[in-house]
Amino acid sequence: MKSDDIIARLKLEAHPREGGWFRRTYTSHLTTETSSGKRQLASAIYYLLTTEQPVGYLHRNKSNIVHCYHLGAPIKYSVINNQGKLETTILGPDLDQGQVPQLLVAGGLWKATQLMDGEYALITEVVAPGFDYEDNEIATVEVMQKEFPDLIEPLSVTIKY
Repeated sequence: MKSDDIIARLKLEAHPREGGWFRRTYTSHLTTETSSGKRQLASAIYYLLTTEQPVGYLHRNKSNIVHCYHLGAPIKYSVINNQGKLETTILGPDLDQGQVPQLLVAGGLWKATQLMDGEYALITEVVAPGFDYEDNEIATVEVMQKEFPDLIEPLSVTIKY
């Protein structure tokens, strides 16, 4: 299967901010109160990286997100932990190589994704409380220079210029 086939079959569209392709597949009818106001209890999307769009740009969300691998190549996750250190995890099918099929990224942490090799990688992201663009911040060079100057170089390909 080709990435164009997946995009068509799953009715994905270009992500307007983070790169890659996506489609929201679930939004809870239940709500919860957050510091940003009322939010859906949870939401889920398909998310696809391709050779044409191999990077999910560095960003952070207020909500926790569980990333679940489905098919294609592995994805490298770069996450800045609460101590300001860069952690790398590979989301993919090869447990013998240390890859994991599921990854939790806590709300408030900066994260970026990169297609490792191959034509595409398809995952699901489950967000709780549900995703809202108001709770999403895309990294800028200025923010990274101020908060994490030592990480600019290792994260340079994932910062949206």
